[in-house]
Amino acid sequence: MKIGGKHTRSIWTVGEDAFGIFDQTRLPHELVTLTLHSAEDAARVIRSMQTRGAPLIGAVGAYGLALSVREDASDDAINQAVEMLAETRPTAINLKWALWRMRGALLNQPHGKRVALAWAEAQKIADEDVAMNEAIGFNGLKIIETIAEQKSGETVNILTHCNAGWLATVDYGTALAPIYMAHDAGIALHVWVDETRPRNQGAALTAFELGNHGVNHTIIADNAGGHYMQDGQVDMVIVGTDRVTANGDVANKIGTYLKALAAKDNNVPFYVALPSSTIDWTLQSGRDIPIEERSPDEVLKMSGRLQDGSVVTVDIAAPGSRAANPGFDVTPARLVTGLITERGTCAATPEGLRGLFPKD
Repeated sequence: MKIGGKHTRSIWTVGEDAFGIFDQTRLPHELVTLTLHSAEDAARVIRSMQTRGAPLIGAVGAYGLALSVREDASDDAINQAVEMLAETRPTAINLKWALWRMRGALLNQPHGKRVALAWAEAQKIADEDVAMNEAIGFNGLKIIETIAEQKSGETVNILTHCNAGWLATVDYGTALAPIYMAHDAGIALHVWVDETRPRNQGAALTAFELGNHGVNHTIIADNAGGHYMQDGQVDMVIVGTDRVTANGDVANKIGTYLKALAAKDNNVPFYVALPSSTIDWTLQSGRDIPIEERSPDEVLKMSGRLQDGSVVTVDIAAPGSRAANPGFDVTPARLVTGLITERGTCAATPEGLRGLFPKD
């Protein structure tokens, strides 16, 4: 990930008793960092979406749990911290995956070793996320290269929804990793960036990322994607995901399902990029995924920067109106062209997933 040409990660350690993150609610207007000192700090920033993205909140949860072990390394305290952190975001499975992994690495160990083990395991989770996302990038790059060859070097137009870049992971990103690698390889690219209402993660975060990396992009209203597909201006769609079930169904930011329907109707390939930590083998269908209902204020209000540089939140809806705000929807596997993982690309089917992950 690059900011001002300098490589960094979206999460970093501060000594051995704290860790840092970017406050994503202040982007793209301000680049603000936060230093977290406790599991409660971690839970707070996950709930507030100051940190977000399924793989990243897994790492934040792991570091938060590691900090709680410094306060109390008992089995009961670890279990309580795991439950507290796991409740912050119900849809993204990576958070629970990381917390369960941390707990499994600690509970059978001597209490005197748990502090060091917890910190090392959290660091390992973060480093593995980087490696998985880099591999996802290389596997997705092959798809973009094939499209570029078919277009004889003409610009490849890619549509993406929400933010699945390095701000949503520890580094590289999932859906954006192949785009960065294709750009760096000299492939002519253009990215249609859905604004992604109601929190505008596309317009605010994905555009911020692409701009810092020098990738050609255009922000569009969420409902414009179908038009550009009909007009032949989209060569592929690639999105991330917060949970994939064993049958290949995909839960992602609200609006993803509509993009998949439009892509299917216009014969545009629709890919989903994910690390294996996002696969929930315990659920057989997307119908079983809990969908987070977020605050109606996200729909009724919007934040922006005024001409004097100040950032304010304003009402945008008719006074007295109610709002519903499901954070995610489920895209059925039948609409997904392929799942891009760190082990390769597979069909969105039970057989496809098990072909890459036979023992998970």
